[in-house]
Amino acid sequence: MSALSLRLPNSLHERARELARREGVSINQLVSSALAEKMSALLTEEYLEVRARRGSRTRFLAALAQVPAVEPDPEDVFPVEAPNTALQPTSRARRKSKLRKRSRAAGG
Repeated sequence: MSALSLRLPNSLHERARELARREGVSINQLVSSALAEKMSALLTEEYLEVRARRGSRTRFLAALAQVPAVEPDPEDVFPVEAPNTALQPTSRARRKSKLRKRSRAAGG
C-alpha cells in the first residue's frame, strides 16, 4: 500500500469527514472507494469508445439480417401505449410469422 498526500479545501474535507462518519468508514476508505468508482467510470468510457471505433454498421446490419423475422413470444412483448409504425413488422414479416405459426400448429 502507498501513501498519497492530498490538499483539499476545508469545506470538501469537512463534507468527506461527515460522509465517512455517516457511512461508518474512515476518510481513507471513503476516498479510496470514490477514486475507484471514478476510475472505473473513466476506464469503462474509454473501453466503450475503443469498441465503438471497431464497430461497423455494415457488419451490424449483415448480422441483423440473419435474425429470423418471427413474432416474439407473448411473455416477451411489452405493452404498447401508443402505436409506433416504425416498430411494426412489415407485411412480409407478418406473413412469414403466420406461416411459421401455422407450420408449428400443424406439427411441422
